[in-house]
Amino acid sequence: MSVTVHFLPDKVTVTAEPGEPLLNVADRAGITIPTGCLMGSCFACEVEIEGQENPVRACLASIPIDESVLIVHRYDDPIW
Repeated sequence: MSVTVHFLPDKVTVTAEPGEPLLNVADRAGITIPTGCLMGSCFACEVEIEGQENPVRACLASIPIDESVLIVHRYDDPIW
């Protein structure tokens, strides 16, 4: 079962497989999510997933198994 992933504010939609790393999905969609350490410590890759209370670090996140649509809010940080 595929998951439809919407990246905002870019308005880009791509299909992903459950368990696929979020950074890989973003890259395939042509979306750049800034990264630093790639271990979740620097918070450079923080994004918001609609419906989740807290931001997630894209370097640690993967496409959930129990969702059919995932909306990812990406932010531009001029420092990264």
